[in-house]
Amino acid sequence: MEKKLNYKTNLRTVKLMVFDVDGVLSDGHVFLDADGEMMRNTHVRDSLAIKIALKSGLKVAVISAGTSQKVKERMHYLGIQDVFMGVYHKFEVLEKYCSSKQIDLKNVLYMGDDLPDYECMTNVGVATCPHNAVVEIRSISDYISHIDGGKGCVRDVIEQTLRVQGFWPNMTENPRIIF
Repeated sequence: MEKKLNYKTNLRTVKLMVFDVDGVLSDGHVFLDADGEMMRNTHVRDSLAIKIALKSGLKVAVISAGTSQKVKERMHYLGIQDVFMGVYHKFEVLEKYCSSKQIDLKNVLYMGDDLPDYECMTNVGVATCPHNAVVEIRSISDYISHIDGGKGCVRDVIEQTLRVQGFWPNMTENPRIIF
């Protein structure tokens, strides 16, 4: 897929944002509780930005190799209905999902951080990654956030996209964001 030189130009046409979990929405660390349940750390700024994106009409989906029911519950709590867990061939799921929603891959922003995200990122309109993504992912990204995974990088790309599209809340005009 041919990329434009300025990724911000492509942000204007984004209709769907897809995020990986481990290393993107979370910082990549997995903690085990007393029962052996894997727990992840996420950032509330990412959560708020996701809610604003959904309220603005953007579609948001999650594709992860992880299988945590708690992660799925968290994503649903944030309003993300399209959560695909336990996925090792992510591009197959992305392609099928986009086809079912009639969304062209050129109108997709994908944020990933590691090798399982590679194929998705080379086939979408805007490929993005956190600052601490692996070198192979950084090398194919249209935009590398200055923020690490799980620390607000999702907020970074959502805010940029919504600002370009004119949907980021203007707090000086309306200081109340109602969800």
